Amino acid sequence: MEDLPRAAAKLLDAIGDRRIVALQGKMGAGKTTLVAEMMRLLKMDDEASSPTFAIANEYHSSETGQTVYHFDFYRLESSAEAYDIGIEDYWDSGNLCLMEWTENIKDILPDDTLFVEIEEQPDRTRLVSIK
Repeated sequence: MEDLPRAAAKLLDAIGDRRIVALQGKMGAGKTTLVAEMMRLLKMDDEASSPTFAIANEYHSSETGQTVYHFDFYRLESSAEAYDIGIEDYWDSGNLCLMEWTENIKDILPDDTLFVEIEEQPDRTRLVSIK
C-alpha cells in the first residue's frame, strides 16, 4: 500500500492527454483502489468508490474544475447497454474516463483507449502494466 500513491502518480503521468482508460484485472486486483488514489491526487471533492451498481460515478474538483468519470461495466451484458447509458457522450466530453471491466464492451472501445493491466503477484503486490 505504501507504493499506491507513487503508482497512481505514475499512471496519471502516463495517461497524459489521453481521455479514455481501460483498467483491467481480476476481481480484487485493485482497480477501484487505484482509481480512488488517482482521484485523491487529482483533488476531487468526493472519495472515489466502486460504481458497480451505479455503472458510472462522476467526480468533480472545486479546486481545479476538473470532472472525471469512473465506470464499472461488470454488470453489462452487451455493448448495446453501454450505448443505452450514453457512453459516447462521456467519451466525447473531453473529460477523463476511467473504466473497469471493459472486457464486456471491448468491441466498441475507441482506438485511442489506453489499457492498464493490474495483476496480483504471488507476494500479494500488484504489477501495473500500460499497453
